[in-house]
Amino acid sequence: MSEPTQTTPEKEEFVVPAGDELRDLSFRHDPLLAAMVVVTRLFHRELTPESLVAGLPLNDKPLTPELLPRVAERAGLKAKFKRRKLSELNKLVLPVILILKNRQAVVLTDIDHSEGKAQLIIPELEEGARWFPLDELEEQYTGYAVLFSEQFTPQQKPASDISTYDGHWFWSTLWQNKSVYRDVIIASIVINIFVLANPLFIKNVYDRIVPNNAIESLWMLAIGVSVMYLFDFLLKYLRSYFLEIAGKKSDILMSARLFEQTLGLKMSEKPDRVGVFANHLKEFDSIRNFFTSGTIASLVDLPFAILFIVVIYWIAGPLAYVPAFIIVLVLLYSLLMRGPIQRAVEASYAASAQKHAVLIETLNALETVKALGLEAKSQWKWEQAVGEIANASLRAKMLQSSVGRFTGFMQQMSTILVIVVGVYLIRDNEITMGALIASVMLAQRAIGPMGQVANLITSYMQTKTALQQLNELMKKPVERPQAQHFIHLNSVKGKIEFEHVKFAYPNDNKLALDDVSFVIQPGERVGIIGRIGSGKSTIAKLILKLYEPTEGMVRIDDIDIHQIDPAELRRFINYLPQEIQLFKGTVWENIAYRAPYISDERVLEAARIAGVDDFIRQHPSGYHLDVSEGGSSLSGGQKQSIAVARALLLDAPIYILDEPTNAMDARSEQQFLARMQDRIKGRTLVVITHKTSLLTLVDRLIVMEKGRIIADGPKEAILESLKARQKGSSA
Repeated sequence: MSEPTQTTPEKEEFVVPAGDELRDLSFRHDPLLAAMVVVTRLFHRELTPESLVAGLPLNDKPLTPELLPRVAERAGLKAKFKRRKLSELNKLVLPVILILKNRQAVVLTDIDHSEGKAQLIIPELEEGARWFPLDELEEQYTGYAVLFSEQFTPQQKPASDISTYDGHWFWSTLWQNKSVYRDVIIASIVINIFVLANPLFIKNVYDRIVPNNAIESLWMLAIGVSVMYLFDFLLKYLRSYFLEIAGKKSDILMSARLFEQTLGLKMSEKPDRVGVFANHLKEFDSIRNFFTSGTIASLVDLPFAILFIVVIYWIAGPLAYVPAFIIVLVLLYSLLMRGPIQRAVEASYAASAQKHAVLIETLNALETVKALGLEAKSQWKWEQAVGEIANASLRAKMLQSSVGRFTGFMQQMSTILVIVVGVYLIRDNEITMGALIASVMLAQRAIGPMGQVANLITSYMQTKTALQQLNELMKKPVERPQAQHFIHLNSVKGKIEFEHVKFAYPNDNKLALDDVSFVIQPGERVGIIGRIGSGKSTIAKLILKLYEPTEGMVRIDDIDIHQIDPAELRRFINYLPQEIQLFKGTVWENIAYRAPYISDERVLEAARIAGVDDFIRQHPSGYHLDVSEGGSSLSGGQKQSIAVARALLLDAPIYILDEPTNAMDARSEQQFLARMQDRIKGRTLVVITHKTSLLTLVDRLIVMEKGRIIADGPKEAILESLKARQKGSSA
């Protein structure tokens, strides 16, 4: 928006504080997100861009209006994207976000229609609220605005509560389509009433049209029934269509919630077997299928069996007892099979999870399997899992089909019994021939849906089992609970403090850290050394809030990290984990994943320091070289260089490097150490290593052993002490 003529401000200015490098990048390339940050502050929420969009499906693209309701919910607000003229906006609905041309956005905080001016906050200018003429604003305004309202925020909920602000994650999503399901039920009622047309038509033809040779009446009835069948066709089509649309919407919303929950899980809740966990997510398909048109239609049709029995009683009296008795027998048999079917379905579900776990485990370790000659063992585990699922599925299908076969048999017996009993009633002049034929048809229609009971029972059991597993997932604690309010930081100096910290990994009684205390001052360079399993990497994970202490406290700039948003905390830390993980894409994409809007110069600078440029410029594809999943197409040193470049991409105040050169050769390591000297000036550096060559980067050493600090002090003094200890032990 071009800067219009400024008039004198009449209200207190609202100034947007300047952010750090990553926040500036987000603001510059995402005006809607920047405007959303301003709105949260106007509502006294004080949220950062990272807090608002962490885990949302942006895919390196700016925030879209479709995602605004989810962003607003994180701030305890409700957002609606509406088409509004400026003349329709009044002070009661402010503040609102106005969508401008060229994908820009501003926040409207006040409007004066009588004087023709509006008070706006333009986030990227960071100059607070200013007054602009309405006619100039009108030229840039697209006609779309985002309106906000505050929503009730519940008190902190226990971990076992799987509700969201809108209720249960599953049922509340279905409830959003309540109008569709209401219309489906109404349509089903009409469709089942239309079913009566054919039997009643035949009854009237046999009992009245044929005996009286009433041809005109015949054509009138035929046309009426044909029109009814046309409406029946249209209603069935519309019922299926709207059920599929509702199912699609629910599928998208619930899948998004499930994956968002998965990404938000605390690391302490990470599943032991990824394959089993992935299978639980995959079984969401069975829940979705249960609410498709076929299942819902069958479920809705079941109660109408009573209607058909009532109609049979109306036209044929006691003949209705025959299909009613048959229906009772079919239902009793179906209920009898319910328990065995449930056990078979649960066994099949468990076997399927085991099979998926074997597959994922083998594919992830395929190189190791081949190198160690473990193909036979892996094949045996796979065939065992396949055999178990085949047996469980066979039993479930046989039990299910037995209900269908029994229903078919009873349906045939019903036809025979209805005809036999009906003949006796005709002999006694209690019913007519037309009534008998209509009763046979209605009896078939009443008993027919009972054949779907087995499918419904099986589908219900699968859905119930899958829903139980997913409920367990939704109960797990996450890093960023909706009801928790965090302290939001505009900057970090780099002070790190551990105070009597104890920590044990899940399902492990042994303490990984035992009463660990230390303070790292801003700009201090510290190395953490020790034997394997001494707790070095665990310290890094606690600083990043990947795990939380069992006892004690971890502070960043004297603030307990429990009070800091995890997404915001990690924005201030450049972290290189010991275990390198690359993603499918190019080398450039793997380096720039964290900040897709960053300049080419910054990516090339990080690549130069990490040594990526040394090998990538020799390849014809350069930085567009494809990286396979996990980086299996690259050498260990190449993968580590790319990971180091990714960690150095942003100029964060804290650097945590866990074995940054353990896969590099001596020459690459020396070049890296020389290039890092300038980069880490004035930054807090924590280097976790067992290599003495890396100690040139640090001035202080912390020595770990069995989860405890056994030495902490200046590097030279600690090294001399360790040498003296080694000499004493060797003597």
